[in-house]
Amino acid sequence: MQPLCRLILGDQLNPDHSWFAEQRSDVIYLMMEVRQETDYVLHHAQKIIAIFAAMRDFAQRLHDAGHRVRYIHIDDADNHPSLTDNLDHLLAHYKASGFEYQAPDEYRLDAQLAHYIQSLDIPARMIDTEHFYTARDEAFVLFEGRQHWLMENFYRQLRIKHDVLMSGPRKPVGAKWNFDHDNRKSWPGTPREPEDVRPLHDHSALWQTICDAGIKSFGRPSASAIAWPLNRAEALEQLNDFVEEALPHFGDFQDAMHSKAPRLFHSLLSFALNTKMLNPREVVRAAEQAYQRGHAPLPAVEGFIRQILGWREYVRGVYWAHMPGYDKLNVFQHDTPLPHWFWDGKTKMRCLGQAIGQSLDDAHAHHIQRLMVIGNFALLAGLAPKEVHAWYLGVYIDAFEWVELPNTLGMSQFVDHGMLATKPYVSSAAYIHRMSDYCKGCHYDRRKREGDDACPLNALYWDFFDRHAALLNSNQRLGMVYMQLAKMDETAKTAIRQQAERTRKQLENL
Repeated sequence: MQPLCRLILGDQLNPDHSWFAEQRSDVIYLMMEVRQETDYVLHHAQKIIAIFAAMRDFAQRLHDAGHRVRYIHIDDADNHPSLTDNLDHLLAHYKASGFEYQAPDEYRLDAQLAHYIQSLDIPARMIDTEHFYTARDEAFVLFEGRQHWLMENFYRQLRIKHDVLMSGPRKPVGAKWNFDHDNRKSWPGTPREPEDVRPLHDHSALWQTICDAGIKSFGRPSASAIAWPLNRAEALEQLNDFVEEALPHFGDFQDAMHSKAPRLFHSLLSFALNTKMLNPREVVRAAEQAYQRGHAPLPAVEGFIRQILGWREYVRGVYWAHMPGYDKLNVFQHDTPLPHWFWDGKTKMRCLGQAIGQSLDDAHAHHIQRLMVIGNFALLAGLAPKEVHAWYLGVYIDAFEWVELPNTLGMSQFVDHGMLATKPYVSSAAYIHRMSDYCKGCHYDRRKREGDDACPLNALYWDFFDRHAALLNSNQRLGMVYMQLAKMDETAKTAIRQQAERTRKQLENL
């Protein structure tokens, strides 16, 4: 019998996909650990470990359910570095009658496989992953011809279309679409951060295999105690724990940061979502039901749902509408290399030491740490967007290019001059002090703009808007910034420019 071969990628670990609805002796599922995927960017050690471990668990569960599976391990003698070279070998070995694969979520893989099947002399096709609310081109159809792609418009349409948090036709629950202004509190230490009850996994043997294969990585492996879920059952437990313990307080403190509470009330579900162990519909439904039964307040539930139904689907639409090419944008022409402390966390700036250190330790940081600490500094200091993108893509366990690229380059680094974000999301030390305890005990003084002990963010902030006035001063959301700059005398502006220039020249020593 000549079987049909079906490829499963490492971020397609959905046991509820229609592929698996029945056992078929004429179908072989192909899964593989390949150097192409470990090496296209330098990845965090935990990211490589967790994806390989989850893939192996998924393959075993398929096998136990009666499906035919061919799994190629990273150290198998017949493993080729390239995905398509492995496919050539496997399709020939099994004398495949046809080939199918689920739609990749990254442009490079989509292009690679689309090109590959053109060379095959057997029937081949791509099918849907059955995961997202929206089609790849749905955002493009909505926003075609518009200069700015406002997520809020997209989000409201999806709320209506899928009847999420609605009290009637085009009527949102609570008579408001967005409760963002209610969700901006700093965390005073109470209520307590929920206990992390995720099961720990010992992946020491897998980590040794990865090292022996010569795969390069960075960050802390923690191979003997990794809490990221291996499968759908563990992901569902994590979802339930978040809804019961953290969601009620998520809204109030979703933007807060604290050195003693790295998780606070965030779900940490993004890895399970982005590898498709969880479906976004069930995550949204669980949050909505928590509101309906009076367990969580509306601002918390709406804020969380907006991240899943709104932002996650929106950035995917942005990605597919603007690739290839979006990754090459650089409106400010920033080109400064990343300083060494992006790789070791050793900087005297406590906010960056905390956010980067947490990222290196846990392969995770929440959205405000990524946007308003690390990304904020990167933009103000003029770091090269291409390098910033590669670091974000590698360091975070939930980072796949479709979601990471628009977030990093569009939202954080403003490379598209406002197509995605309505203004550059930058701040001086004031915002970080207001939303965290990071400034406490810092080597630098958050109140100072000039001098050796002045917080570098303060001069960099004003210098950024001064240097890029030609690009930004017509932005209505920045009117107050340029009014304040206009009130400064030339002596003050010169001092800011000089302080910022000194800072940029000594980034390695901050």
